[in-house]
Amino acid sequence: MNELIMLPTTSRRSLNLGEYAEEAIVVDEPIITRAFKSLHFIEANTNEVDLHHLKTDCITPVFAKDNELTINHAQFIETIQDAVKDYFRGEIVDDAAIRVSHIIKGRIPEAIHKPANQLLESDKTLYYERCAFSIDVPSIYQDVNGNRLNLSIVGVRAYNLQSLYTKKSPELFKLAIGFKNQVCCNMCIFTDGYKEDLRVCSTNGLYKAAMELFNNFNPAKQLHLMQQLSNTSMSEHQFCTFLGKSRLYQCLSTNRQKHLPRLLLTDTQINLAAKAYIKDENFGGTGGELNMWNFYNLLTGANKSSYIDSFLDRSLNASEIAMGINAALHGDEKYKWFID
Repeated sequence: MNELIMLPTTSRRSLNLGEYAEEAIVVDEPIITRAFKSLHFIEANTNEVDLHHLKTDCITPVFAKDNELTINHAQFIETIQDAVKDYFRGEIVDDAAIRVSHIIKGRIPEAIHKPANQLLESDKTLYYERCAFSIDVPSIYQDVNGNRLNLSIVGVRAYNLQSLYTKKSPELFKLAIGFKNQVCCNMCIFTDGYKEDLRVCSTNGLYKAAMELFNNFNPAKQLHLMQQLSNTSMSEHQFCTFLGKSRLYQCLSTNRQKHLPRLLLTDTQINLAAKAYIKDENFGGTGGELNMWNFYNLLTGANKSSYIDSFLDRSLNASEIAMGINAALHGDEKYKWFID
């Protein structure tokens, strides 16, 4: 496999390359950050905000029974930013790209009886039920099938997954480290880079969990697996079979689904993948064989329509499906149902 590239820095921690890569090559070339500013790592019904807005314009929810503060979105982002900068000391670390959804509006006590059309901005309160962010480390990257992939850390906080009607308890976060395709900003998440049930009581616990995740992540292994996808293709018939079986999967009984590999992508997202197969200039493949790397990006691209609270789970599932079907094309039985 090609070697993981890290641009010149003053110091660097070990990236746990293990058996999958040689020592990293240090190259002298200009750094390109956020070359595709118009693209987002998640879309759905989200809006882009900045950290200043979250810190100054948004209130912090509390646990109802004891009025204890939660860890708010701004604290979450700042804590992970600190962890990224400390762990990848000397690397280039971008500011967090932040997306939010499900705004919760309120009023200060003095404005309770005002008609809505008479409210001043100073009378209003707000916070967002769901927040996702991505922090790129563009000095750690690799080329896969002509696409530049930057190391990226993604965090998700969704208050709808946390009961705020009780006393303060460990708070739920989702955190992942993987690679972001700079052509399309699709996220590539694998199992060893994802904590789907991260529960902590403080920002100190959050920082520690982030550092543990970074330390356990093997970037070279993930890159190796993704590069392997470029070596295999599926026919158009097999892709169409996958689309049909994926639609059928949603209608199967729960018991029948338990005997098949999980598929978290919805009918809507399967339809988006079908549309992209026809129209996507980078990853489409009508009329012939579809490279499995392109197939993977059709799935991760469709996943960008997920709501924030399910985004990372489906990102991981897209990786599972791509790797599983790639194995099925080489004779493995586990995912064979989807393409037979």
